[in-house]
Amino acid sequence: MLVKEFRVDKSKIGFIRFIFEAYEGVAVVTTLNPKVDDTHGHIQLTIAPDRQETAFMVVEDLKKDFCFEAI
Repeated sequence: MLVKEFRVDKSKIGFIRFIFEAYEGVAVVTTLNPKVDDTHGHIQLTIAPDRQETAFMVVEDLKKDFCFEAI
């Protein structure tokens, strides 16, 4: 499993979780800190080894709409 951490728009954490649940078996989203500051949270993606390409494609698509920065 590949583990990556991200700083994201805190209001989108639930949305991010639902998106990855829709891509069954790609990644598990864990909230590490829901409030890093007034507008951001800290999440972790645990990505299945054979689904990394799909996971990174989803991340790149989400980055177009809101803050989703690798830590």
